[in-house]
Amino acid sequence: MKIKIYTLLLLALFAVQTNVSAQEERNAYLEKSSLRGMEYQIKGGFSIGGVSPIPLPAEIRSIDSYNPTFLVALEGNATKWFSYKWGMTVGIRLEDKGMKTDAKVKNYNMVMTTADQGYLEGAWTGNVKTKVRNSYLTFPVLASYKISPRWVLRGGLYVSYMADGEFSGTAYDGYLRNEDPTGEKVFVTEATYDFSDDLRKFAWGAQLSGEWRAFKHLNVYADLTWGLNNIFKSSFDVIEFNMYPIYLNVGFAYVF
Repeated sequence: MKIKIYTLLLLALFAVQTNVSAQEERNAYLEKSSLRGMEYQIKGGFSIGGVSPIPLPAEIRSIDSYNPTFLVALEGNATKWFSYKWGMTVGIRLEDKGMKTDAKVKNYNMVMTTADQGYLEGAWTGNVKTKVRNSYLTFPVLASYKISPRWVLRGGLYVSYMADGEFSGTAYDGYLRNEDPTGEKVFVTEATYDFSDDLRKFAWGAQLSGEWRAFKHLNVYADLTWGLNNIFKSSFDVIEFNMYPIYLNVGFAYVF
């Protein structure tokens, strides 16, 4: 019995020692990296924003409701400081970009499907409810500038790959003019549309970020991202204006 107890104690001590040694090795590696001007972060936060044409076209008469939905972003990044003030940050981010809106439109080019009339295409006047939910793998490349020991500004570009996307909705309480705004009126109570297959897989844009060092290992950050290419493929011609994703992500970063 005593042998078993001693064996368990030795195994426990070995496990603790191994964990301590591994922690010491990690700390030593981070200290060496710090001396070389390297800094590592893990970030997590929530986003608010939307997908919108810039500026709003005349076809969109009003936005009656907006729901940013629950959007999360997780990122790991590394910064190389070339001097006390200047550095470069590269990272990898998993993020969702989405929204739900309800808008009134007039002569809005639309393709839709109804339960009784089937496929319809033309100029839509009425209401549209739209749901957007796109998941991206994003790679930011940013210049970093240290304003003070507690404040850092970052700015640069990002590229994204869309792993999963949805752009769908409902058109209701309105009428469609066949083919063009002067065509025959077709009154529609409710119809659906889905342009998810027409979303572009690759996106790019600009990013501006600010960070404040709250504690030794904890930062508070805000990232503003602005897409610079249309979310739809160039061959997609139903929505006749470009749509750009514009989002603000706010959260916390753990600094190693």
